[in-house]
Amino acid sequence: MLSRHFITYFTCLIIATLKLTTASGSNPWPDFRGPNHNGHGESKKLPVTWSEEKHVTWKSAIHGMGWSTPAIYDNKIWLTTATEDGKKMSVLCLDQTTGKILFDKIFFENETPGDLRNKINCYASPSPVIEKDRVYIHFGSYGTAAIDTNTFEILWQRRDLECNHYVGPGSSPILFKNLLILSFDGMDFNQYLVALDSKSGKTIWRTQRSDYYNDLEENGKPKANGDFRKAFSTPIIIEVNGQHQLISAAAKANYSYDPMTGEELWYVRHKCWSNAPRPVYANGLVYLTTGYLHNQLMAVKPDGRGDVTQTKVVWTYRKNVPKMSSVLVTNDLLFMANEKGIATCLNANTGEQKWRKRIKGHIYSSPICVNNLIYFFDDEGRTRIIKPKKDFKMLTYNQLDDGCMASPAISGNALYLRTKTHLYRIEYPEPPVETSSL
Repeated sequence: MLSRHFITYFTCLIIATLKLTTASGSNPWPDFRGPNHNGHGESKKLPVTWSEEKHVTWKSAIHGMGWSTPAIYDNKIWLTTATEDGKKMSVLCLDQTTGKILFDKIFFENETPGDLRNKINCYASPSPVIEKDRVYIHFGSYGTAAIDTNTFEILWQRRDLECNHYVGPGSSPILFKNLLILSFDGMDFNQYLVALDSKSGKTIWRTQRSDYYNDLEENGKPKANGDFRKAFSTPIIIEVNGQHQLISAAAKANYSYDPMTGEELWYVRHKCWSNAPRPVYANGLVYLTTGYLHNQLMAVKPDGRGDVTQTKVVWTYRKNVPKMSSVLVTNDLLFMANEKGIATCLNANTGEQKWRKRIKGHIYSSPICVNNLIYFFDDEGRTRIIKPKKDFKMLTYNQLDDGCMASPAISGNALYLRTKTHLYRIEYPEPPVETSSL
């Protein structure tokens, strides 16, 4: 007969194991901005305080340079990195519980990747996207591949999708039904979207971006070339009146497409380029930024067709709009922070400014909203946490050794922060099991 002490010990072991499994394996973060593509995560007790010495479960060094967000599924963390010169591009997989590197492989080698003429970007900025048993990695025109997450087998790869990124790739892949959808907006006249069969990697559709410019030459080609044609934004999928739409921000115009066919549905013209923030859909509106030159944030009602520039733009806002970091909408408020460390709160329905504060730091990564708190991360390792209210209220401030260019991930009650040199798992420690209550 089993002793009472053995039963108590065995019960405690089971409970501790269940807690560890729950913390590590639940709540996948499959996409650049989470399961809903908008920066919102689920956690009852995500940390609000940490440092190098406090609440860091593990810290793993990541070689090379990479600004891609970790993709988390089934107790594995996937991310990409590259050498600073772009000649070697690698994929890593880490154990979510321990931070141990399980897989580290060079996927693509490039003899002449071209000069990266941008001190902000790197060659591994696009984030992986993951589903059950498969992860998809993307380095822009340098290569795309599907990997079996159980065996680490390469299932397919493509290196024939052309684009002159000029200052490096930025747009992340997205999954929709059986499609892996990629965006290519380079400096030449070759801006397009392509949908691949996620199982085979074969092209299903390819759509060239339409040119809606006012600066046409006599031969009909747009004068806008080079920097003026680039974009780095990742699309989202929304549903409007029973129809799915692929919302994609690009240079000179922001677009909506049918995600199953690539057919253009509507577009909004603007005069900007190099926009990187991902669109957000909330409260029946699509929130889109426009990029360099006359950067603005626009709220668009997505039920139109054709040119909706004059008919479906509900409001615009021009002050301190971010060119890199995506916006975040919670309830009826919109929050954003730009590269100069200026944070802003707007009424999401009207665009009315509620507050604007200098919180300092250069902010390139996109914020998250968890448990009614908003987290902003800067490139010097600082995190500022605020309450999502109409009046500005800073809750706390945290510091790590190095800064974030990558956007964060959440799984269970842990925060995963990728700095320029390391990946961190940050969480509150589990309370000890009270054996007297067993």
